[in-house]
Amino acid sequence: MWSSHGQEAKIGEAGGHRIPWNCEAIGPFHLPCERLSLRGICRTMGVSLTWLLHFMVECFTACPEHLHAQLPTQPTQVLLSRLEAEADEMWSFVQHKANKQWIWMAMEATSRQIIACHVGDRSRDSGKELWANIPRVYREQATFHTDQYAVYQGVIPAAQHRAITKNARKTNHIERFNNTLRQRVSRLVRETLSFSKKLAHHIGAIKYFICHYNLEKAGALPV
Repeated sequence: MWSSHGQEAKIGEAGGHRIPWNCEAIGPFHLPCERLSLRGICRTMGVSLTWLLHFMVECFTACPEHLHAQLPTQPTQVLLSRLEAEADEMWSFVQHKANKQWIWMAMEATSRQIIACHVGDRSRDSGKELWANIPRVYREQATFHTDQYAVYQGVIPAAQHRAITKNARKTNHIERFNNTLRQRVSRLVRETLSFSKKLAHHIGAIKYFICHYNLEKAGALPV
């Protein structure tokens, strides 16, 4: 779709626009992760909303289920230091505020990468969906720190669960990520006019940002 070597790339029939620079280098890949609305990206890039929506759906579909999280590769990494993770849930909505969609996430405490997420209601079933999405090595080996929301007690095995108060500061990393997510994804900014109209796009935009975030974090990890 993008020209990687020419000075001008022709966009498909949905948009019918031309972009006068190398889009593979600076194209819309990062713009949705920097609080820009879709219409803002259209104005910045000179493309139509129809084309951008089609393009973003392709990007959402391409997001891997593992979210680009780097897992421990050597048994000694697990045996020498107990894995620790944090879990939390964050409120959002689709179409109107009555249609609440909770974003459940788990973060690896050392690397600060998001290892799993789920979007749904705030019930035990959604908690179980998050748990099922967590990589096996963490479900078997990690200690999980959460707030005192009762749902976690029936989802995370008791031997691996630590329900703590805010004063313990064991969930401060994921709570800080909640703020990052809300500040950098325009759909989640409070009082935004860029809220999601479709649940599939809502989930796709969240996964897209998390994948981008994990790749950023992976670049900072020691080799």
